[in-house]
Amino acid sequence: MSDSVSFLTLLLIGFLGGGHCVAMCGGLSSAFALQLPERISRVKLIVLLNLGRISGYVFIGVLLGALGQLGLSLDKTRTLQMGLFVFANVLLILLGLYVAGLSQWIIYAERLGKPIWQRLNPILNRLLPIQSLSACVGVGFLWGWLPCGLVYSASLYALSSGDALSGGLNMAAFGLGTLPNLLAMGVFAAQLKDWLNRRKVRLAMGLLLVCWALWQLKKIWF
Repeated sequence: MSDSVSFLTLLLIGFLGGGHCVAMCGGLSSAFALQLPERISRVKLIVLLNLGRISGYVFIGVLLGALGQLGLSLDKTRTLQMGLFVFANVLLILLGLYVAGLSQWIIYAERLGKPIWQRLNPILNRLLPIQSLSACVGVGFLWGWLPCGLVYSASLYALSSGDALSGGLNMAAFGLGTLPNLLAMGVFAAQLKDWLNRRKVRLAMGLLLVCWALWQLKKIWF
């Protein structure tokens, strides 16, 4: 899969996963926004919070891309890379079904990341309530490690890229895809949440994710 297609895929995963973002991160985004100090522009801190979150994604992508690069250098075949690509799209199908309200299976996959989150959560708590610009970025960076099926699927793309730089760029594309939803959630929390929780909106977004994943898999088998 070319880099341009991979970046487009991850942008769409981030954007179309808006319904899942509301369920997973909407409460956090609203809570962080409400506790921001009044002496500093709320919009500025919300932007910094999300830039920190995307930085967390990029860091994950660089680590996984480097790990994939090591694995692929030891194994010259593309079998592992292709397997990761398939698994990423299977996760994406489960996620789309969840967003559409048709399945809860993705919740079980998200539990796999809880041990890492439990170690990072105490660090996050020490930065709360947010009192400075640096703390805002730090909270956003740690937020990027929250167990999430969207992040898992994007991370598998980063791992299958087989390159640290490509892995980081893949996760940057994913983060940019999530940005419109979560920026709006920080500023217009109640209005956006009501819209994204509408049955028809969630169904449309979820089925689009499923269709995109199936199209990606079709390119391998046909």
